[in-house]
Amino acid sequence: MGVLSAAERRSMLRAFVVCAAALALVLTSASPAMACPPVQPKLQVVSVGSHYDSDPDLSGFAAMMDYCTKAAGTTPSIHTYAWTGFQNNILTYLQGTPETVVTWFGGERMRYFAAKGLLTPINEVWKRIGGDYTAAMKALSTGANGKQYFVPLYDYPWVVMYRKSVFAAHGYTVPKTWSDFLALATKMQADGLVPLALGDAEGWPAMGIFDILDMRLNGYAFHMGLMAGTQKWTDTRVTAVFQAWRTLLSYTSPDPAGKPWYDAATDLMDGSAGMDFVGTFAAWAAPDQATYDDLGIFPFPSFGNAYDAEMAIDAPVDGLMVSTNTTNLRGAEKLLACAATGEAQLRIVGNDPTYVAATRHANTKSYTPLQKAMASVIGGSKDVAQFMDRDSRPDFTGPTGMQAFLESFLVNPSQDLGAYQAGIQAYWDGLPPL
Repeated sequence: MGVLSAAERRSMLRAFVVCAAALALVLTSASPAMACPPVQPKLQVVSVGSHYDSDPDLSGFAAMMDYCTKAAGTTPSIHTYAWTGFQNNILTYLQGTPETVVTWFGGERMRYFAAKGLLTPINEVWKRIGGDYTAAMKALSTGANGKQYFVPLYDYPWVVMYRKSVFAAHGYTVPKTWSDFLALATKMQADGLVPLALGDAEGWPAMGIFDILDMRLNGYAFHMGLMAGTQKWTDTRVTAVFQAWRTLLSYTSPDPAGKPWYDAATDLMDGSAGMDFVGTFAAWAAPDQATYDDLGIFPFPSFGNAYDAEMAIDAPVDGLMVSTNTTNLRGAEKLLACAATGEAQLRIVGNDPTYVAATRHANTKSYTPLQKAMASVIGGSKDVAQFMDRDSRPDFTGPTGMQAFLESFLVNPSQDLGAYQAGIQAYWDGLPPL
């Protein structure tokens, strides 16, 4: 049964006293003897705040919660919030009266709230599930104080996506190097295709482009230092990133700052664009199963430098955490322990095959070819980042911070990079202490 809380022990003691009194009455009467049924602690309903507001995420998360209702003996009560509003207002939400269990992201996006005392440690859960995850997964679930606050559910890589039939029809081959990539883009342009679809109307997709160029050119350690503020945005290594990006922009969709990411993904699906560098969730734009089955992926090409062997990528991890607003921690822990199992996570990734399970013990036999390719890319990456707005502080990466700076670059890539980078650094330097 496990360790009981003080409230559960008091409840069982009261039940025992009542039953003992009833037995005493029976034993002094002529009525047949009665037996008290075994007393079991009753788990309360576990409230869950979720930002999965549309399918396939909505139904996949519900399927996982339904599974854990039976498997863990919990009763999750889900309150669904609008995705964007939830992300923009989560600090206010967690400071108010949030649900007990909350959907969120691993890494710095979780640590920021843990450091503010808005999350409950779940070390007891990790004592049970630790062997199911890699050391990297545990690290991004751990706060600065060494305690765990997060249970990973699934992840997905940021990769170059393409249509296998389009590549076959034109005789294209998957590029391995930056020079091969640019040569392929030039050929696609000559063939009447947009070589690389790009839409950044939402403000965050361009972060993925910066991340991958920085990791390929300057390495994972420098990139993470830049995200943490221990490296400077005025560094010449950052200048090299924007210079490479200038070259890339001559092959991307027109007016990427005004184009939604979904429209860019649609260009890939209908064959008007040859490639799209994006998270594999872009497969949501596939209009039918045949198009989904036609999708292929490959890691962003290397630059022929000391960092080629890292093959670092962004592979964001989504999962669950526990707020401090809980009267049922034990029920929440049982729910999270269930959500950490392969059986539970397959309910999500089976419903949405643009993700792969975070646990090492998920049965991958049911994975689609695309999911198997995703798992292979993640597994072949020595270093895995979470994405700019998950690896750095939210008041830096938000709409008035890096989203605005990157949009400015997309609108005017020929601007003076020295002044541009100095502006980013000044913004960072002006942020309040955490």
